[in-house]
Amino acid sequence: MTRTSSTSELRLRPTPVALAVAFLVVALASFGGGLSAWAQRVLVERRRWMEQDEFLSALTLCRLMPGPNQVNMAVYVGTRFGGLPGMLAAVAGLVVVPTAILIGLGALYFHYRHIAALDAALRGAVAAAAAMTLQMGVKVGRPLLRDPGAVGLAVAAFVGVHIMHWPLVWVVAVLGPLGVAWAWPRRPAVEDAA
Repeated sequence: MTRTSSTSELRLRPTPVALAVAFLVVALASFGGGLSAWAQRVLVERRRWMEQDEFLSALTLCRLMPGPNQVNMAVYVGTRFGGLPGMLAAVAGLVVVPTAILIGLGALYFHYRHIAALDAALRGAVAAAAAMTLQMGVKVGRPLLRDPGAVGLAVAAFVGVHIMHWPLVWVVAVLGPLGVAWAWPRRPAVEDAA
């Protein structure tokens, strides 16, 4: 039975081409921002390669590591599903075509930047990106509202970073271990009584 489940799991694993296409979709769909929201939509909702909890854990890890969050996510997902070839494909899907588009759009922008309509369009893209980021926060944060420990940690992080203006690294260094301790799996009381 173990052999069958591992065989079916291997059949469900995305190929390097599928990883490249998925991250290309993330990169192109999130034009103007909202990469995390699109990554969640593509990887969890559409492709169903990851569960929501695994995605959030991976996203948290990727945000704590140095470097761009979504490149870190491409490395994580690509490596998890396809090793080195999967990682290279995911990163290429995320970076290569968008970089070419960025270079082309940058050249056009510097040529036509004096046009007022272009400035208005860019401000609209920023507003859309902010809305997508807010939507992602609401979507992933709603289930956590029922967890008093998660709410307490979120409030403490907000107060530490935005009100007290403490360095993010120190807030994470203090609250990270507390969050791990709070979320650590516990055995139900029924099992303890048995």
